[in-house]
Order: sequence, then structure tokens, then C-alpha cells
Amino acid sequence: MFKGILIEKDHSGYRATVQELADEQLPEGDVTVRVSHSTLNYKDALAITGRGPVVRKFPLVPGIDLVGTVEESSHPGYKVGDKVVLNGWGVGESHWGGLAQKARLKGEWLVPLPEAFSPQQAMAIGTAGYTAMLCVMALEHHGVTPDKGEILVTGAAGGVGSVAIAVLSKLGYTVVGVTGRPEEREFLMGLGASDVLERSAFSAAGKPLGRERWAGAVDVVGSHTLANVCATTRYGGVVTACGLAGGMDFPGSVAPFILRGVTLAGIDSVMAPRELRLQAWQRLTTDLDLDKLSHIAQAIGLNDVVDMASQLLDGQVRGRVIVDVNA
Repeated sequence: MFKGILIEKDHSGYRATVQELADEQLPEGDVTVRVSHSTLNYKDALAITGRGPVVRKFPLVPGIDLVGTVEESSHPGYKVGDKVVLNGWGVGESHWGGLAQKARLKGEWLVPLPEAFSPQQAMAIGTAGYTAMLCVMALEHHGVTPDKGEILVTGAAGGVGSVAIAVLSKLGYTVVGVTGRPEEREFLMGLGASDVLERSAFSAAGKPLGRERWAGAVDVVGSHTLANVCATTRYGGVVTACGLAGGMDFPGSVAPFILRGVTLAGIDSVMAPRELRLQAWQRLTTDLDLDKLSHIAQAIGLNDVVDMASQLLDGQVRGRVIVDVNA
């Protein structure tokens, strides 16, 4: 038996509770992992609270991240005792995830835990930090270098935003954060932001084109915020879009793209190919200041997850949340 959070939906309603689970309940897979830590992400919080249609089959253990040790393996790439990390692949949505003490997975979904990181540090990064790194790599791929100008990061006090600021500032970029929590200004400046702007400046309907300012951007919000970011991006600039915290719509104009040559780059972390994942995790070992990482993350136990899920969706949680599944 092992402990985990189980989401159920039946005639009694929708609920997420910590339960004792049996190995026999685990789904099919060729690698069984003894999980040490997971995380609480925005998507996990939607799944746990039922506020978003994340869960595709019931019952389900949520958790899109995990780190742990291989306990059983019939996959040629992994042996008992290997330290592994998982992000995405529909885990925590349609396949039992990381918010439990055990997980059974497909070996092709796993990557080795980089030696530079402890399990706690790997989960302080998690899907959010790995996604932030994918955004940075996309900016670089499209030629956005530090000398080109300011980089805007929306949702700056959240998981993706906080890691993006830390990485970009270490790489020499001038970074401006956007947040709806002005009390987090000092925190964001400590991560490396040169300035912090109010979310209200971007969250309402704006003009098709605004004053050019940003050489690039990392957006986790979508909707009016993304449209306004695109409208104020400089000629030839690049906007990476990786989230929809403000909505799935894009109430914008083609004007930034056809009049200023702005590139809108979509960032998918869930199904990203293994080669890209390995590259992103390797880059994080050199491009993320671990001292800053310690200020980004907080740790909780499995029994605290359900309550904190609502707090996260209500904008009351800063940075990253590590879950010690054995605490």
C-alpha cells in the first residue's frame, strides 16, 4: 500500500482526498517509480478543485511532475535505482500522476535526474521551470539576444514567471515583470527584474498596435494580456506563449505580425520531444542560479495539497510549490 491523492467523480460529486492505494491500482507502464517529491502546478490545482476540465478519466491521481527512484523496470533505458524526473505527457490528466508515493509510467516519458540537482531542487524547477527554459530557448532560437532590448514576463510571481526572470537575468537580459500582486515587487526585483508593472496595464482590451517596447516576452496569461503584449512588441520581436491563466481566447489583431514582423511562438511542455527536454534540463543546470531557486519555492506535505490548490488558483501562492509525498 502507498499514500496518494485520488480524484473521484460519481453520484456523490467531485472530490480529491488523500487515500491509501494498492499497487494493483496503478496503471500500465514499464517503469515503476518510488516517488520522493512532486509539485503543485496551476493545472494540478484545476484538476484537484474541479475548476477546469483537466481530468480525463476517473479515478485519477493528479500531479504532472515527479522525481523519484526506479523500483521496477522492463524498459531498456532504466534500471532499478536510477533517479528520474517526469514532466507532462498527460500524466496527472489521463494517466495516474506524481501526487502519490508510487507511479507506474512509460520509460519513454522519463529523463534522468541531472546530477546538479537534488530531488527537491528538480521539483522546485518542475514543469513550470522547464517550460520557462523552453521559452528562453525559443527566444534565443529566433535571435532575441540581450542587446536587443527588454524582455517582458507576465504572471511574474508565478512558477513559470519567477523561473523565467531568474534565468533571463542570469543570461544578461533586461527583464520587466508583470503581476497583479504589487506586494511581490521586492521578491521579483530580487530574482533579477529591472522593473515591475501592474497587471491592469495589460488585462483590458487595447489597441491593435501600441508603442513599441519589448524585444521579447514570456506570456503565461493569454487573452487580452497576450494581445496587448503582442501589440507593444518591437519590430522583429518574439512573444512566447505558454499559458492561459487569463483565458484561452486571443482578442487581438494581425497588425503586430504583418506590420512589425512580430513572431508569436507557441510553447508546449506536455508533449515536447525527449531531445528538447534533455536540452532544457541541461540548460537549467548552468543557466539557473540555485540560490535564487531557494527563494522561489516552498515545500508542503501531501496532506496540505488539497487546501493549497484553491489558494493557488486564487492568486495567493508565490513561485513554486514542492510536495514531499512522504511527509
